[in-house]
Amino acid sequence: MDAPRQTALELLETVLEKRRALDDSFARAVEPLDDRDRAFVRQLVATTLRRLGQIDDLIDGCLKKPLPPKMVTPRNILRLGVAQLLFMNTPAHAAIDSAVDLANNQRDKRVQGFKGVVNAVLRRLSTEGAERRSRQNSAKLNTPRWLWDSWARAYDGRTARQLAAAHLREAPLDLTLKAGEDPAAWARKLGGEALPTGTVRLRGAGRVEALEGYRDGKWWVQDAAAALPASLLGEIGGQQVVDLCAAPGGKTAQLASAGASVIAVDRSGGRLKRLNQNLKRLNLEADVIQADAAQWSPDQPVDAVLVDAPCSATGTIRRHPDVPWLKSQRDIKTVLPVQKAILENASAMLKPGGVLVYCVCSLQPEEGPKQIARFLHEHKDYSCEPVTSDEVAGLDQLIDSGGHLRTLPIHLDELGGLDGFFAARLRKAG
Repeated sequence: MDAPRQTALELLETVLEKRRALDDSFARAVEPLDDRDRAFVRQLVATTLRRLGQIDDLIDGCLKKPLPPKMVTPRNILRLGVAQLLFMNTPAHAAIDSAVDLANNQRDKRVQGFKGVVNAVLRRLSTEGAERRSRQNSAKLNTPRWLWDSWARAYDGRTARQLAAAHLREAPLDLTLKAGEDPAAWARKLGGEALPTGTVRLRGAGRVEALEGYRDGKWWVQDAAAALPASLLGEIGGQQVVDLCAAPGGKTAQLASAGASVIAVDRSGGRLKRLNQNLKRLNLEADVIQADAAQWSPDQPVDAVLVDAPCSATGTIRRHPDVPWLKSQRDIKTVLPVQKAILENASAMLKPGGVLVYCVCSLQPEEGPKQIARFLHEHKDYSCEPVTSDEVAGLDQLIDSGGHLRTLPIHLDELGGLDGFFAARLRKAG
């Protein structure tokens, strides 16, 4: 049996049928494989999810009659085959033969019975696929309708199309350096480039653990946009800062590296274990507490609070192509009261004159500017402190009309783009 492709099939079904996040299942699924096969599985599953709408449209266009709804495995085998054939430059014979073998080697005899369909569809697409693909509306096909409509309302139709197109490109690897490290020097060492915001960006870097500086704790992996909210707290050396919803710890590391006394709070023991491992590697310290961020409170008021609230994560689709197929409008409605409760709790922790930064890795306005507008309407002792141009390295397009940080995947497109983030800085009356 083709172990990598069988693993890819199982992972795809875990995401689409069992509704589990790819990252949560990946490490265990690929454990028996070597590094090369792990990379192939990751690329295959991610490509299939990233192009899922196009792939299904191509498959359906080649079927004389629809596949039975309950026969999900034959469709997923076809999806993996089309991804290789039309989006990964796999030779036609290899993509077709491996897909047929995959169908033939399934334990379910009913799936084996579809090997002829798999063969016929892929052979047809091996000759007609490129032309059929050229006629597709890729941006709309690969974006669920609810997401497309929400972006068109929040921004405009042109921006919605640009966002959808940006999500089809794999995101580069971004590194945040410890305080005092030189971005330009590390960019030269690692063969990358230093972004205006201080992030070091790499392409085709290979295994993160093998890169210079990893074992020495000189940097950690963090998207360039994700590194901006913590910086909005300003000079925090010697201050006590609470990081709510802290795991896996990128922002905690930023705060600790900047000299703050950090209390990192998260409800997930598993994610906090990873946070502690990261802090140990980086030789940084924080007071790590497992608790509900909507209920926990410090013994006394603190100088600053950073809230990285749970959200739909629609700003991270470049890195997590499963998000569009796992989330729905219902998920947005469910998470809004959670965000509100955490924000309310955070606001009660601050000293007079203290600073609260609220952020989400979401493109949805309900989770960002609308959440903040509601909060400010209900809390007259808080005011918005606008982000300034120098705080985002002169990249004024990252500041919205309300003075908040708003990054989009289309920003810095010529340098590889950014994750979608929203952050607001709020000051408590002193």
